[in-house]
Amino acid sequence: MCGLSGLFQIGQTERDLAISVRRMSDALRHRGPDDAGIWVDQDAGIALSHRRLAILDLSAEGHQPMVSESGRFVLCYNGEIYNHLDLRDHLTRAGHAPAWRGHSDTETLLAAIEAWGVEDALQRASGMFAFALWDRCDQALVLARDRFGEKPLYYGWCGGHFAFGSELAPLRSVPGFDNPVSRAALAQYLRVMYVPAPFSIYEGIFKLEPGCLLRVGAGSVPCAPTAPPRARDAAQDGLSLHRWWSFSDEVAAGARDPVADPEAAQAMLYSRLRAAVDRQSLADVPLGAFLSGGVDSSLIVALMQDCSTRAVRTFTIGFEDASYDESPHAAAVAAHLGTVHTAMTVTAEDARLVIPNLARIYDEPFADSSQVPTYLLCGAARRDVTVALSGDAGDEIFGGYNRYLWAPRIWNNVKWLPGPLRQAIAKGVTAVPPSAWDRFGKLMGQRERSVARLGEKMHKLGSRLERAQTLDAFHLNLASQWLSPGSLVNGLGAEEGGMPLAMHDPIPDEIANDDVARMMFRDTLTYLPDDILCKVDRAAMAVSLETRVPFLDVEVVRTACRLPMSMKTCGGTGKIALRRLLDDYVPKELIERPKSGFAMPIGQWLRGPLRDWAEDLLAPERLEREGYLDPEAVCAAWEEHKLGREDRTAQVWSVLMFQSWLDGLAQDEVSVGTDKVTGL
Repeated sequence: MCGLSGLFQIGQTERDLAISVRRMSDALRHRGPDDAGIWVDQDAGIALSHRRLAILDLSAEGHQPMVSESGRFVLCYNGEIYNHLDLRDHLTRAGHAPAWRGHSDTETLLAAIEAWGVEDALQRASGMFAFALWDRCDQALVLARDRFGEKPLYYGWCGGHFAFGSELAPLRSVPGFDNPVSRAALAQYLRVMYVPAPFSIYEGIFKLEPGCLLRVGAGSVPCAPTAPPRARDAAQDGLSLHRWWSFSDEVAAGARDPVADPEAAQAMLYSRLRAAVDRQSLADVPLGAFLSGGVDSSLIVALMQDCSTRAVRTFTIGFEDASYDESPHAAAVAAHLGTVHTAMTVTAEDARLVIPNLARIYDEPFADSSQVPTYLLCGAARRDVTVALSGDAGDEIFGGYNRYLWAPRIWNNVKWLPGPLRQAIAKGVTAVPPSAWDRFGKLMGQRERSVARLGEKMHKLGSRLERAQTLDAFHLNLASQWLSPGSLVNGLGAEEGGMPLAMHDPIPDEIANDDVARMMFRDTLTYLPDDILCKVDRAAMAVSLETRVPFLDVEVVRTACRLPMSMKTCGGTGKIALRRLLDDYVPKELIERPKSGFAMPIGQWLRGPLRDWAEDLLAPERLEREGYLDPEAVCAAWEEHKLGREDRTAQVWSVLMFQSWLDGLAQDEVSVGTDKVTGL
């Protein structure tokens, strides 16, 4: 796990290129504290830099940028190729193996590219990665990202340079950087709490989409486009974007070739998932796992323990508020599996100390409030391990989110109603105070399973249903916070700010009529990479921890695509297939409980210990001066929340994270100015 960055700018001196790219590298020190390197070719105008977190081959033979044996390719790479030993065997049998210098997967990837070409090498690779590859023969730069976007990669135009990096910070360090905030991207962020790919918060800078290759060709730096390149375009403004792997194709192939026998399907899934966990447990440094006590993380830990001869290290986070605290469940699962378990309780004070650093950690506005406990969890784990496996992606791939269970059912019950009547019912749901819904939930809990924070969830349901005209729109609304974000951003219209789903793979015809499959498909292409995986990557890299996601192993995903929907969601229960696997390791009574998620009581804290911090960032005069957001709309939401009239946690938090990000940029500018004056 590392960080990479670089510049492509013909006409620069070698010294200027080296100074610029070293500054970019320094901005990624947290991603790779173990080693640093730069490589410059002045004639070609290319400069590469790398920060290394050593996981495999801790020796100098893993140093990057790495040059291939023939000297043709130079690679900066972030990630892990889990099957790289198998790839080495294939190269050896085919007579393509170089004289190996070490045992790093970086060297393996370079050899595979030399032998088979970039795309064929990636098709054979199983792992997570983002890389920059310079082809000295063709004088071309290739940027690539893994199938699901586990590792980030930005690219764009800064001060006349074509620049790229694992985060935005190195791009901001490029001389002449003056890219303005993209108001369209800001509106999309306010809707979904993250900036969706292929956009970034800056104009002229984009995220490389998962499963894509970007080629910058032959001796000339491209001109900055007004919009991100599209995978279906052969070339655009000197760039060529190609989708080397398509989730849509995998879903379609799985639907055409389902596993008919449930027992055979379970056996196949067990074999693929256990093999993935075993492969991803390979490391030359201490390794552990996150454990929440839910289905996904418990199954990953159970398989890790099954594959290991020693007790696995596990880590969890708890909260003082019992309605958010899942740490006792995690402790019970850990005790049953025999892991060496570490639990940490998060307080409002812990959150207060972390919050000022969130803008730096996440590098662009990001407002999934579970970012706070995720960062603290990663910090706790890093004290004992350098690599941690997680249960992320189980919900998207195997049908675990509650919305997959009840959203289609609710919509099918109301879609036949006239629009005005449907809206009236939705308004009636939100007219009941959240506290009344909570009391009703506790009453129901005396008879059957209670629903945590029922009032908050019912108000969200009512507001999202009120604005929906189709199930797909209802699903988008459920993933949204500000439902008309364009009206909140100065300079935009109320209709702007929708999620650009068309940028991603099209929904396959094979699942077009399956409501749940469509929801899972969209979440896998949007929410998973841009929220879940981004959240964990930034939190982990901030403390130099590598995280791995066995559920995203390509063979596991292909198997999941072949499972019938009855093995994912059925009878009001999700992740059926995973639950059946877990039954062999953990008693059901330790797992079966209402899904809580990795939430935290941020709404309560904003009314209490975090109130002064929020008041400062949301001051009307400050909003007016900065000019991005409508002060009246923001302050109205804040007043409703802090007075307890409505739970506006998500909306307020999204604005606070943007304001905090702006505040961090202002502080950086002051720091840079001071450095210039003092000569530092």
